[in-house]
Amino acid sequence: MLDHVSPFLLHWGITAISLWVASRIFRGIKFTSTWSLIVSALLLGFANAIVKPLLIVLTLPLTFLTFGLFLLVINALMILLVSSLVSGFKVSSFWTAFFASIFVSVLSFLMGAFVISDSPSRTIQMPHNGIWL
Repeated sequence: MLDHVSPFLLHWGITAISLWVASRIFRGIKFTSTWSLIVSALLLGFANAIVKPLLIVLTLPLTFLTFGLFLLVINALMILLVSSLVSGFKVSSFWTAFFASIFVSVLSFLMGAFVISDSPSRTIQMPHNGIWL
């Protein structure tokens, strides 16, 4: 069970750092305390894991119609949902959440690529005898 705790904490930390950097870049994002930043990162992870897949399924025709660009709107809605749940996290408008969600996604992806890429459990190695099955 502890094998799953470390990646969870790592992703949580990456999300928290990404949100903190976004709050420094976008004027419309404010955290009143470190505690609200940590709780927001945790709730954003839960929202992305639980609520976001439901929204994707419900809006599948619209997502196909927009060639997947509606997923950016869903990401912005996740940030607005978290800001409505956490009292110390404020987002000024939908467009701030929209562009901040793109920024947070890209920054989290890049930080995760540098931090998690060294994990030997995620690499695929070719079998020594040349037979895959």
